[in-house]
Amino acid sequence: MNDLYAQQRAMRNMRQAAMQRGVIAILDVGTSKIACLILRFDGPASFSETDGVGSMAGQSSFRVIGVAHTRSRGVRFGEVATLQETERAIRTAVQGAQKMANVRVDHVIACLSGARPRSYGLAGAVDLHDDVVTDQDVARALASCDVPDFGAGREVLHAQPVNFALDHRTGLSDPRGQVGNRLATDMHLLTVDAAAIQTLLHCIKRCDLEVAGLASSAYVSGVSSLVEDEQELGAACIDLGGGTTGISIFIKKHMIYADSVRLGGDSITSDISKGLQIPLAQAERIKTVNGGVIATGMDDRDMIDIGSDCGDWERDRRTVSRAELIGIMRPRVEEILEEVRARLDAAGFEHLPSQQIVLTGGGSQIPGLDGLASRILGQQVRLGRPLRVQGLPQAATGAAFSSAVGLCLFAAHPQDEWWDFEIPTDRYPARSLKRAVKWFKDNW
Repeated sequence: MNDLYAQQRAMRNMRQAAMQRGVIAILDVGTSKIACLILRFDGPASFSETDGVGSMAGQSSFRVIGVAHTRSRGVRFGEVATLQETERAIRTAVQGAQKMANVRVDHVIACLSGARPRSYGLAGAVDLHDDVVTDQDVARALASCDVPDFGAGREVLHAQPVNFALDHRTGLSDPRGQVGNRLATDMHLLTVDAAAIQTLLHCIKRCDLEVAGLASSAYVSGVSSLVEDEQELGAACIDLGGGTTGISIFIKKHMIYADSVRLGGDSITSDISKGLQIPLAQAERIKTVNGGVIATGMDDRDMIDIGSDCGDWERDRRTVSRAELIGIMRPRVEEILEEVRARLDAAGFEHLPSQQIVLTGGGSQIPGLDGLASRILGQQVRLGRPLRVQGLPQAATGAAFSSAVGLCLFAAHPQDEWWDFEIPTDRYPARSLKRAVKWFKDNW
């Protein structure tokens, strides 16, 4: 675990260096597209702590000066499957964005949606040496958390203190400088498959880029798509991507749970392709132009031309009704939503004071999806678009860019993580702890 700790800390330092230089690239490595945004920072950020997620919202400190995206190649289920193809796609996206921005970038902050994220809730407490809480006390409190034995081949991607309690006062977001005797903390730990992370890092390094930060797509999508009240009172963000569907739960402006389902828009496209016996590219187009999940009487008469150019006259002039297309799409969409429902139940989502669900990501644009989702998830459901960010072109403001926009906000104002405090290196107990997911029900 120490090697990753050192790696994360090195990335944080590199991010500082890049911010001082004034430009940094954002890389969203997805299954269906790879997007690159280049940010320019206008000097040090000055924000009040109440701006948004921890210290993360408010986006006046940077503007987007370059955007490019390309079809993703070599990525399956949000993980790099073919290194050379992914490398070529990343280079294409980064070069396109650099050309538009007319600058060269060396540092990127990346996010990925695969790698099987798993959430843990940890708690720790220490007695204070002096009355006033210092950075060292926060570091000791974080180090006192029982780290679960999450198994070989897993690494910590996020380790964020989500709540502090000082004596009998709980719900503090930053206890430093306050007076008390005993400091307790709740921490959210997100682990991922080490191999998937290392492959991505290796792939980005091969593109002659330095990685200045890594984040989970589910997390950053929530950062950009949930409004302030939702982040405060409790809400889940469901990011329907191409290869995976990310789930994140926020409360008190912190992420307290994340997971992902290995199904997404590509599963729906491949069902259409098999069901109608047409190529994937054509299935994708028909899904985008004519797709839906709720059929009405009109849809039986609404015919879609699915002809091809194979030379067989019968095959070249086939049509299918929109009702049939919906009949192919709906079962798969239901399956994805049922799977999301199961993950939310496992996380104890129903115990939160507010149970708003926000759908985002490219897959959320299927007509009628919000209605079907509120039926299956049984909550208030709305479609989410990412926050407006300075300089972002209209083409990149849709739901498909939620994680890229969230990553910009994360880059500008990262939430405090474990590695931001000087935790003594001997404090990495790998004491076993049962997987704690419902912990926040008791702690909030």
